[in-house]
Amino acid sequence: MVKQSRIVWDAKMSASGNAALKLPALAARYFRTGRELLGGNVSFDALHRFRLETKRFRYTVELFRPCYGPGLDERLASLEKIQDLLGEINDGVTAQALLGEQRRSLGHLLERRIAEKRRELNRYWRDSFDAAGREDWWSDYLERFAKEGPDG
Repeated sequence: MVKQSRIVWDAKMSASGNAALKLPALAARYFRTGRELLGGNVSFDALHRFRLETKRFRYTVELFRPCYGPGLDERLASLEKIQDLLGEINDGVTAQALLGEQRRSLGHLLERRIAEKRRELNRYWRDSFDAAGREDWWSDYLERFAKEGPDG
């Protein structure tokens, strides 16, 4: 998985200037990590770390919502979909762990549900979130459409 690095914001720049400069790189890193993980048979631990990275990316972008127009809402909704699918997978894995010995009776049901959600996540990533041109759709928007908020 791509190593998480700290973003250094420039205190001399406006929020929109920082957003235009830093968020496209953050999006590129997120896409690289997703491509690295999804499509393969990765561990649940790796998927959990990607879930946390998805949350961080989404919440960071949401902090800059006042700097963007309504085009950001569609992008955030696509991140929320990934976050929800990863959460459902994590819930299934957690339920398996909690069941322990009783897992035999519900194990097949949980395993099918987890496998179904993994397939749904991979399909959504491949066909929607990371379809041809989507990374540019994110990066170009984040770079070009940051605008000054009401406080300058």
